[in-house]
Amino acid sequence: MWLSVSADDAAAADRFDWFADIVASSLIPVGMRSDHAADFEADVSLLDLGAVQVSRFSHAPLDSKRTAAHIRRGDPEQYQLAFVTGNPMWISQQGNESGLIAGDFVLWNSSRPQVAGCGDEGGRSNSTILHFPRTALPLPPRQMDRLLAKRIGAQTGLGAILAGYLTSLTTHGPDCRPEDLRRMGRIALDLAAACLADQLGTPDDLPAETRAQAMRERIDAFIDDNLTDPRLTPYAIAAHHGLSLRTLYGLFHDRDESVAATVRRRRLERCRTDLARPELRGHAVQAIAARWGFTSASGFSRTFREVYGITPTEYRDHALHRLPDDPSCLAARNVKESRTLRIPRQVKRS
Repeated sequence: MWLSVSADDAAAADRFDWFADIVASSLIPVGMRSDHAADFEADVSLLDLGAVQVSRFSHAPLDSKRTAAHIRRGDPEQYQLAFVTGNPMWISQQGNESGLIAGDFVLWNSSRPQVAGCGDEGGRSNSTILHFPRTALPLPPRQMDRLLAKRIGAQTGLGAILAGYLTSLTTHGPDCRPEDLRRMGRIALDLAAACLADQLGTPDDLPAETRAQAMRERIDAFIDDNLTDPRLTPYAIAAHHGLSLRTLYGLFHDRDESVAATVRRRRLERCRTDLARPELRGHAVQAIAARWGFTSASGFSRTFREVYGITPTEYRDHALHRLPDDPSCLAARNVKESRTLRIPRQVKRS
């Protein structure tokens, strides 16, 4: 289920109280104050992924405090992991101080008191929050206490992969079926567990399937980042991740396509997108193919036609000139647009 609401829907005098109620019901009860209460701005989106949820909050600067009384009033017994952008935010919990955070993650425990606030730069603070039961995380609570209110990097490695995945979920999740969302919720939880275990230096303590899911996401991100390299082969992918080819193929066993087919499909998708871009009209088809790692012009043209039922030149002509009555144009128009959200191939879209 997807819910998106805005403070603009409430009367100006009621917007701050409206936001406090939304936070209490969808996140955790807290006491809040803001210098912007009289003209408060906020937007909230919530996505139900079954056992876990993702929420997105965008709001004017405020300070908040969660006391024992608030915990008694409402406690989902969750860890809540927030990816923060925009105006920096900070949080204090369990004796830890995050400092101002923007562009990274921060974690808190809903069953512990906390104090939080925003920087004084003005503008909105934005947070994409993954909510999950503490019992769902295969890591010891005492170890997790070390991470509360600590900056968790989101610029590289698993942190960057998790941040991208959560961002894609809030962008494309509303288009997905409930059964797909439940699968994606499990993936989000596995990625969060792997990211947190990596921070603790205990990745080997995770269940095998959680480690495997995290590795699949690493590989997917590596493929996307290196599609322009014609040397991107299964062997190169395996070597970069310290895997044998057999292990790499095993990770893709449950998908509908092989490693090589995944690379080929994503390259074709990038080429198709570029062929439809008016600003690239002057670039030869072969140049676009080479840009995305295809070393043979004839091989690219043959593969493109096998997949899309139309040659690259025909596709470009129809995409740029919009010839709606031509049967080949209809074939081109029926090609589904790719999305940035990476989902295992066995998950079918609605």
